[in-house]
Amino acid sequence: MPTNVLGSPLQPCCTNPATGFYRDGFCRTGPEDHGLHTVCAVMTADFLDFTRTQGNDLSTPRPEFNFPGLKPGDSWCLCVSRWAQALNAGHAPPVVLEATHLSALEFVTIEDLRTHAANR
Repeated sequence: MPTNVLGSPLQPCCTNPATGFYRDGFCRTGPEDHGLHTVCAVMTADFLDFTRTQGNDLSTPRPEFNFPGLKPGDSWCLCVSRWAQALNAGHAPPVVLEATHLSALEFVTIEDLRTHAANR
């Protein structure tokens, strides 16, 4: 089992809708995952607006990809680079530390993740 940023076994992020690069509910990664979908984040209206302005609309349903669209309160595995970009712009959504993959720490600090920890 992969490890989370706290050093314990990675917990699921969300199964409804099914998230993660492998759509198994976990923010785990592998060689095929060029976006590194490793951060389990709780969507906020602010973040969803921000990411839409950056060209990644997560709110609009895309039935052709079996994607229902996200709303505030949904959990989703984000690309670590998108989360870092949102952090730097002041729009970072809360993070579920237990469901965030250890490899996210190659790009963001545990301090930043802890500062934005979600209460779940």
